Amino acid sequence: MAQQTAAATPAPTRKPPVRTGGVFLSFLPWIIFSFVASPSTWEYAALAGLIASVVLSGEDLLHGKIRVLDVTAIVFFAVLCVLALFLDRGDLRWLETYAQVISYGLVAVVALGSLAFDPFTAQYARETVPREVWKSPVFVHINRVLTTLWGVVFAVLAVSTWMAVRHPSQDDWFNWIIPIALLVLAVKVTQQYPESYKARARS
Repeated sequence: MAQQTAAATPAPTRKPPVRTGGVFLSFLPWIIFSFVASPSTWEYAALAGLIASVVLSGEDLLHGKIRVLDVTAIVFFAVLCVLALFLDRGDLRWLETYAQVISYGLVAVVALGSLAFDPFTAQYARETVPREVWKSPVFVHINRVLTTLWGVVFAVLAVSTWMAVRHPSQDDWFNWIIPIALLVLAVKVTQQYPESYKARARS
């Protein structure tokens, strides 16, 4: 009888796997592209960015976990790869020169644009907090602040890499030192701000 009961009991439904690492992993393809891209290597950087995007978010997309930054990355890097295959080098001179500026600027537009609908960081935060807090003022405020932070950081990075094009003698500062410092700062704020704000909200 016990065996019959066990056999009649349906197995629990397994939830689709969800990638861990959140927003930081979604930024990784863009960072890889930015640090690899140059006038002679942007095609390889685009391919690396596309592969990283598919590897990091492909399984989630197949299970219906659609995040605006992941989809943007796959489409953007796929378009760059197609352009590299079918257009002459002379036609892509502008892209060789401004590939990093364009990529950073696109992330800034996507991040800041998401504030009008659903702050993109909330798409990751919802995976780690109960559904009942998704519409709470604290949750909404934290994600609007963090989304704004990342949007502004990437906008500044776009300007910084544009300055590197205009002032090649300062390339180390505009292409490396400033971007790395800003990304490290943004990561630290993203890690610390939510708990800090929640503590202030409770007091």
